[in-house]
This record gives sequence, structure tokens and C-alpha cells, in this order.
Amino acid sequence: MKVFLFLADGFEVIEAMTPVDVLRRGGVDITTVSLTNSLTVTSSNGVVIKADATLGSVDILGGDALILPGGYPGYENLKKNDAVGRAARLYYETGRLVASICGAPIVLQHYGIGNGHKVTGHSCIKDSMRDFIYTGKPVEKDGVLLTAIGAGHALEFSMAILESLCGPEAVIKVKPGMEL
Repeated sequence: MKVFLFLADGFEVIEAMTPVDVLRRGGVDITTVSLTNSLTVTSSNGVVIKADATLGSVDILGGDALILPGGYPGYENLKKNDAVGRAARLYYETGRLVASICGAPIVLQHYGIGNGHKVTGHSCIKDSMRDFIYTGKPVEKDGVLLTAIGAGHALEFSMAILESLCGPEAVIKVKPGMEL
């Protein structure tokens, strides 16, 4: 399994790092990708993270799943990046998992990806998700779209990604090491 997680300046730390932690524990090859030419990305609350790669240095189209973390203005920066939109569309259209949390499902709306599907997301984007069935659930999976409402559900979101990619046995294996 190969997964890419986009890091845009203003990302939410918990929403980005929890999937990285859970998936790596589950044996999934996950690469964090900075949207700029710098590996250094700054979160919404000032935490500086060094990404694994920059957008121009990896083949983001060659993965099995794509993760879009939220955070403000991180999700707006994701939405403004056409490479993110093209990648998310390609993953969706080729049946690969597209996972987004908090405000990041707005990227799906902006690029017209998965219209008509059930989604969830932070309450601040609820009214903008007019082309979807907004459920407000903590985590929602509809086809290859997996969405979550926000930072408080980052672990549940991450476990759902792991299960979608590797099956329930992978989640069962990871939980004891996390005292779950």
C-alpha cells in the first residue's frame, strides 16, 4: 500500500499526524507531501513539521489512497492547489480511497468530486457541501470517499482509513500498541 498525505500551511496537526502514526503502525507506506518547494510546513497553531517530500518530487498519482487533513487555513490552501484537485479527482475516478477530515471535504465540493455521496465535515463547511448528502456523523464512508468531522475524531478517522486499506485485522493488530 502506498498513501500520500498532503500538508498545506495551516494544517491541523492532529488530523495530519494521527493518520501517519496509525498507518505506519499498520505497515502502510505513507508519505507526507508539502505543497510548496520547501519540506517545512507550518500548522494552524504554529507547529513546524518536516514533510517527507515536496509536491514536485514525487509521483502523487501512483498511490492507493490520498489523505487531505483539515485545519485553517490549511484546507483553503489545499482547495487553491489544482494539483491537489487533479489528484483527488483521479483517485476518485479510478476507485482509490480519498480521505478528508474537518474542512478538507470542501476540496471535493470545489472540484466536483463525488457529488451526491454522503459526507461529513466540520460544521463551518456544512452549508457549502450543497452537492453532497451531509450527514454530520463523526466519520462517514461512502464508496471510495471517507470523511470525518474534525480533530476530535482523528483517531477514528485514521482507523477507518487503515481498515479500508488493509482490512479489520490490521486495526485489531494496531490497537494493543496504542492501549485501545
